[in-house]
Amino acid sequence: MTNAGGGLTQAHAAGGLTEAEAAERVARGEVNDVPPRSSRSAADIVRANVLTRFNALIGVLFLIILIVGPLQDGLFGFVIVANTGIGIIQELRAKRTLDNLAVIGEARPRVRREGRTTELPTDRIVLGDLIELRPGDKCVVDGEVSEADGLEVDESLLTGESDPVVKRAGDAVLSGSFVVAGTGAFTATKVGRQAYAAQLAEEASRFTLVHSELRGGISRLLKYITWMMVPAGLGLILSQLVVERNDVHEAVRRMVAGIVPMVPEGLVLLTSVAFAIGVIRLGRRQCLVQELPAIEGLARVDVVCLDKTGTLTEGGMDVAEVRALEGADDARLARVLAAFGASDPHPNASLQAIGAAYPAAGDGPDAWRLTGTLPFSSARKYSGAAFTEPDGTDSAWLLGAPDVLLTAGHPVLAEVDRLDREGLRVLLLAHAADGLPDTGDAQARAEPRTRPAALVVLEQRLRPDAGDTLAYFAEQDVDTKVISGDNAVSVGAVAAKLRLPGAQHPIDAREMPAERAGLARAVEGGAVFGRVTPQQKRQLVGALQAEGHTVAMTGDGVNDVLALKDADIGVCMGSGSEATKAVAQIVLLDDSFATLPSVVGEGRRVIGNIERVANLFLTKTVYSVLLAVLVICWQVPYPFLPRHLTLLSSLTIGVPAFFLALAPNRERAKPHFVRRVLRYAAPCGLIAGAATFATYLLARHHYSGSGALAAETSAATLTLFLIAMWVLAIVARPYTWWRVGLVAAMGVAFLVVLATPWLQRFFALKLVGTVVPWTAVGVAAVAGVLLEAAWRLVARRLPA
Repeated sequence: MTNAGGGLTQAHAAGGLTEAEAAERVARGEVNDVPPRSSRSAADIVRANVLTRFNALIGVLFLIILIVGPLQDGLFGFVIVANTGIGIIQELRAKRTLDNLAVIGEARPRVRREGRTTELPTDRIVLGDLIELRPGDKCVVDGEVSEADGLEVDESLLTGESDPVVKRAGDAVLSGSFVVAGTGAFTATKVGRQAYAAQLAEEASRFTLVHSELRGGISRLLKYITWMMVPAGLGLILSQLVVERNDVHEAVRRMVAGIVPMVPEGLVLLTSVAFAIGVIRLGRRQCLVQELPAIEGLARVDVVCLDKTGTLTEGGMDVAEVRALEGADDARLARVLAAFGASDPHPNASLQAIGAAYPAAGDGPDAWRLTGTLPFSSARKYSGAAFTEPDGTDSAWLLGAPDVLLTAGHPVLAEVDRLDREGLRVLLLAHAADGLPDTGDAQARAEPRTRPAALVVLEQRLRPDAGDTLAYFAEQDVDTKVISGDNAVSVGAVAAKLRLPGAQHPIDAREMPAERAGLARAVEGGAVFGRVTPQQKRQLVGALQAEGHTVAMTGDGVNDVLALKDADIGVCMGSGSEATKAVAQIVLLDDSFATLPSVVGEGRRVIGNIERVANLFLTKTVYSVLLAVLVICWQVPYPFLPRHLTLLSSLTIGVPAFFLALAPNRERAKPHFVRRVLRYAAPCGLIAGAATFATYLLARHHYSGSGALAAETSAATLTLFLIAMWVLAIVARPYTWWRVGLVAAMGVAFLVVLATPWLQRFFALKLVGTVVPWTAVGVAAVAGVLLEAAWRLVARRLPA
């Protein structure tokens, strides 16, 4: 591809391409053809749910049963088909929800064509387009700067360099960087897959199923199970062929019955369904989950870092008062503020409030002519403007943080502190004696010589839902820390109004120690931090993570990007800058801070419940492997047919697990998923397998004759059902009315099978006599006592 705009005149370039030129470039394929993906494709979802190792294994076993019959021994195959179908449907619903939300939240850069500025989707940008830039905008393609007015670009997400880079006409800009100050425009020189960060941008916005402790833990468990299944399955096949050599079909059925329950097929399904339903629920609350593990991550969060502006307070502000200093004339101050408010075509919230209070006079003999600007930067904490006044006098003014523009100990700062303690935001309007600072210094760190002219007092609008949200986090043992670039005392006063614990002792970030250990202590002990630079926000998040915390960061401005990127979970407001939305995992499209408790609650529901039901599935796997080993060692027929274990799995695991996986759960997720699950499932499975086999041996000793094996199987089935129900009752704790009802309903369903003649015949279940059935109940009762003891012992000796 050639460089954009190669044949255009400068005047033509300033107006952008014509629509005909844009259409010509589209026809040539010179279009930004890497649209952001919000979800996996439908084909990927179907493939992921169907083409699994366990589905392949179950499918082969199902075909074997279809050959040897009868059909009721192949019920497990229909269950797998139904489960897979449910998983596909739920994930497709989640995909549709995500895709709809992504359209709302996607970046729409401002592109100049035929002299008019319009917002276009990123995939309609073509080579040579002129793209406008404002603070917070993300560069979506590579290009060359055509216009620059104090333009400063942060390339840290690409290069790791933390300082913004001043861009002038002719300089290159890279996709993935973002504007922190000033305005400008650039011409697209590389689009589509040729752009520097095209792949990065695609990956960053993709709905992904990777990098999850939960999914990684389940994958490890499945690997362990596969290792156990191979030898156990081979041994079972050989033993059943030897034991049932006179009836090969019976041997095959019992061999299949021994292998099928080893597969925890529903565990993967329920994980997918729980996540998918979580996405759908959050989507209804206008919450876009850009990366699926974010739901899991929020469940583990124990510290939430909040940016004050846009999170605790609404974006808008009002001018409460202007206090003249050092004899400044009120009328002149009003003219300065009116001119200042009109100096920035894209004002921030402070300038918007000033512009609303002091509207510009417009053109005329009394108009102030703008001659220079210094865009606001979060690093320097002030902005500036230079004017030629109506009488021909040149003047330069700065507007920003009083404690930055004034020297320490200045008498005006005492009044500023008093106003800050009331929760007001105070800006200093000062005359710049030496003109505007040199914008060639990206940070403009040299302290300008100023003469105070006025204090501009702004009232901040508290979000009505912020107090309740902070209270929720306190109840959930989640520490809340407010990290803001504003004055620490003012931020503390705002937080105190919202009853945030520790807000009475705000910390000025300029006074915090630089070394990591000291910084960690300061962050642990504080709740409110002011005058924090973007780089310091990143350091504060890193210090918390170094102390073992799982950190969520919320924000909406460019000064939050670095911290959002480094936090375990980044949460952005929907009205935030494109840069913040690009790096955040969760976007609150309705800008409602009150949505966060729902997001946290959804994450806890998913993770806590998956761990809960994993105990059921892995208990089944353990007792199935143990039964296979015992059968091989004793050289006896496998005690069950596939239909028996299909019935038991459905009533004690499949149906209840589905409801338990979707139930409310407010407990914070804990680490070491695999260890936590195995420490319960292993002893429970061993007890269940040993007790069931004991009943089976007792029944073999008692029964004889042609129907002996069926009676022995029925007794063993009764014992295993009662023990599995006991495990279900343990896992279902703490009890609620519906959980008690769920367990009771499963018990009633089994009694119905035992009491209904045609169901007895269908499932080949009939209890013979009274001695062995009551013995089966007694063995199950003893096993239940052992289950309770093991559950408590493990919880006491192996704390999480």
